[in-house]
Amino acid sequence: MPRRDFHAEFPAQAADRVIRAALDEDVGTGDVTTRVTVPAGIRVRARLVAREPLRLAGLPAFYRVFELLGAADAAWDVAFRDGDDVPAGATVLAVDADARVLLTGERTALNLLQRLSGVATQARRWAAHLDGTRARLVDTRKTTPGLRALEKYAVRVGGAANHRAGLFDGVLIKENHIRAAGGIGAAVAAARAGVPHTLRVEVEVTDLAELDQALDAGADAVLLDNMDPGTLARAVRRTGGRAVLEASGGVTEDRLRAIAETGVDLISAGALTHSARAVDLSLLFDPPGATRC
Repeated sequence: MPRRDFHAEFPAQAADRVIRAALDEDVGTGDVTTRVTVPAGIRVRARLVAREPLRLAGLPAFYRVFELLGAADAAWDVAFRDGDDVPAGATVLAVDADARVLLTGERTALNLLQRLSGVATQARRWAAHLDGTRARLVDTRKTTPGLRALEKYAVRVGGAANHRAGLFDGVLIKENHIRAAGGIGAAVAAARAGVPHTLRVEVEVTDLAELDQALDAGADAVLLDNMDPGTLARAVRRTGGRAVLEASGGVTEDRLRAIAETGVDLISAGALTHSARAVDLSLLFDPPGATRC
């Protein structure tokens, strides 16, 4: 099977908005320290080094930071790409570029790459617990405001999948919708009447009685909220394939395998994005006269 080209999937337009805002936030009217300490025109060789094992995600954003700062003539020597597993101590890439540009963009570029690689690394680790089961691991809308497209990209790089992108591309009827609509049946019926047939209608339930209501109403998918594995298994048997079943709520890494073995189709976890730790990466200048790698 050919290697998946994640760079072709990278959300470049969304990244540009984030990067421009981040540079404006960090650089403002200019990098004072670099301007007064580093002469113009100095070129350096720098290496991006992984300080821990990680799944790489976000390199296109890393490059774009320096491109927007004027490093069009930078020479990149790339050893790893998005989707690669990088061992601790490895050089991800080396670059020959203007020292001022590298210094000014370093923090913004690293912040994005460390964050996205952290999401991908956690998604890779969590998804591995589902090997051999039918379940797929998916993310949620619990993302960093402004970074959703990038974080959902990182989830895919890590080997998990995406839930809906936002409120606009799927129907997910939750507890408060049900209360406001007057019940599960009424909410599903209203959704069926109000959206195109191409949109799947999913409804959240908290027990088996509510599951029966959702199935009777014709829901395409049912979110089983905060159910223990025994109840999830009973829900799978009761549904008999009539709807897609998604387990959600209280999903932790140590519970993943038990949840997957109940036979549910999907397991959604907000922790894939809201609790992922940024990985440790450093951009280091080679000393003057150092041999190039």
